[in-house]
Amino acid sequence: MKIAVIVFPGSNCDRDLFNAVNDLGGVAEFVSHRATSLAGYSAVLIPGGFSYGDYLRAGAIARFAPVMTEVIRLAKAGYPVFGTCNGFQILTEAGLLPGALKQNLSQRFVCKTVALEVTNNRTPFTSHYQAHQRIDLPIAHADGCFFADQETLDRLEDNGQVAFRYAGENPNGSLNNIAGVTNAAGNVLGMMPHPERAVAAVLGNTNGQPLFESLFATLQEAH
Repeated sequence: MKIAVIVFPGSNCDRDLFNAVNDLGGVAEFVSHRATSLAGYSAVLIPGGFSYGDYLRAGAIARFAPVMTEVIRLAKAGYPVFGTCNGFQILTEAGLLPGALKQNLSQRFVCKTVALEVTNNRTPFTSHYQAHQRIDLPIAHADGCFFADQETLDRLEDNGQVAFRYAGENPNGSLNNIAGVTNAAGNVLGMMPHPERAVAAVLGNTNGQPLFESLFATLQEAH
């Protein structure tokens, strides 16, 4: 059950995801943005960073990388696909997730630990959290404000597609305090916070561990 960690020019959280998976007992491998096949992989992780230098718009160029054809194919086939920070932006640009990410309302880069609420623990990535559990995760972004029209927001709320919500402080102005959303099928998750940076006691935070444990459990059940 190999897990692909996609590496784009400008990715800088790829090793964080790689280490999180492998340190917690999974098997992750780096896959280049130039790859044209993801055969043999059971899940895909898209890291944070500044793909293509965020030129034009965050995630807008990465969306057209050769590997994204395969990412889209696997997502539509029901495979778990996860994107954090820039990965979230790429997934929205690719049309795999609704809405868009725009500049923080403060117009400043924000780097801190924030409180979240787990609003849907019935996804392949959240099943090891408790419903409405409060957790703390680090963020580091300049374009993390989740935006969508009212019809889309209503659909996300009605369908339970909001997986994580900022609890208390909203660090970027995201509508409805949204920190992470899934697609309608629930197998694709994008979130701005970085669970991969909160998986070990030495980091001072293990609140990200259940996300990876949830993914491992999902993959084991599928096999």
